[in-house]
Amino acid sequence: MKGFLSKAESQWKQLAPSMPFSYQFMDEAFAQMYQSEQRVGKIALLFAVLAIVIASLGLFGLATFMAEQRMKEIGIRKVLGASVRGIIGLMTREFVWMVAVAFIIAAPIAWWAMNKWLGDFAFRISIAWWMFGLAALLALLIAVTTVSIQAFRAAIVNPVKSLKTE
Repeated sequence: MKGFLSKAESQWKQLAPSMPFSYQFMDEAFAQMYQSEQRVGKIALLFAVLAIVIASLGLFGLATFMAEQRMKEIGIRKVLGASVRGIIGLMTREFVWMVAVAFIIAAPIAWWAMNKWLGDFAFRISIAWWMFGLAALLALLIAVTTVSIQAFRAAIVNPVKSLKTE
């Protein structure tokens, strides 16, 4: 490589002595071009994880509040024979609908934003439907897990304790 560069520099000086000889390797040029994109990707990943944690905490708080508000209802349902599984299903069903509505609103916006961003690259990929399906499934899994933990805690409480306050 060194021999080639020295030959190229000598040829350059013969052909254009007043112009400085400068060179750049293509792999380094591409790496430098996409370095900022890689940095943005890492920052976006960090903020996405942070947003998921904050959203899960908010969802957990909302599920706690809902379980506390419905403690008497849960106690009455248990006295009348409802299973723990049925109570968990009752409480998580509402949150599944919220996640579904949020996904229906967010998916077209995300598709549009990703197409605009990917349109700036020389080599483009298309956004497949399964990427959105995987995101919806992951959001649903996080929501159901977060709410089910609190619903399980509310469902295993002795109904006498929840009804005794009246």
